[in-house]
Amino acid sequence: MNERSNNKSKKELRMDIKKLIAICTICLCLALMPVIAQENNTTVNETNTTSSIEPTTVPSDQPGEAKFRVAPTVTLRPVNDVINKSQDGLVELYMNNPSVNDVTLNADVQMSVPSGIHVYGEGFGYGSAAGTVAGTFEVPPGTVRTIHINIKSEKPGDFTIHFTGLYWPDDDKDAFQQISLTHPLTVTEPSPDPLNPNPTGGKGELPYTYIIVGCLAVIAIAFIAMIIRKPPKTEVVIEEE
Repeated sequence: MNERSNNKSKKELRMDIKKLIAICTICLCLALMPVIAQENNTTVNETNTTSSIEPTTVPSDQPGEAKFRVAPTVTLRPVNDVINKSQDGLVELYMNNPSVNDVTLNADVQMSVPSGIHVYGEGFGYGSAAGTVAGTFEVPPGTVRTIHINIKSEKPGDFTIHFTGLYWPDDDKDAFQQISLTHPLTVTEPSPDPLNPNPTGGKGELPYTYIIVGCLAVIAIAFIAMIIRKPPKTEVVIEEE
């Protein structure tokens, strides 16, 4: 009888552990849903706002003149057009100079931004004119360069930024090609620190959703560990003679 009771208690314990694991798994899935939704949101934004300009080259008949064998790719691609206290606006400048070319790709990009909008990115700096940001870049043959341009705002509202640029082979500026883009921005909340060049929500800052998910995971693991280590209840049956 004692052995049968022990076996029964062990089976019940196993069933309880399985139920608890299932409940914890469901809780974790529910907690992860906002994170998955947010990532999907970003993906949708990126897909819908991509603006790509494929350049063409003008071949030259003059010997010794710098030119591209294959047209490079210079693309301004908006990734995020909504600014709030937890994220910046983001635009990518993508430049690809195929390895078949023997000349360096040179690009000069300018951005015109309204008052209260601040732009930060590798190679970009404020020009002498207010509201103008410019950057010059070199891309050797067979290399790719992507510049991430973060945009912050001091006040909410709807704004428009204008991109203009030129690119040319080596020092032959007469063979330039143009790029341009006009892109709207929606600011739902001012950036927490518009004068800080570091991206909002960068390294060292964890979103609240991830903190909550981590806490739930730790609690679930602790409960499972306690139940597994807890000895099963035993029943003592006294048989009457």
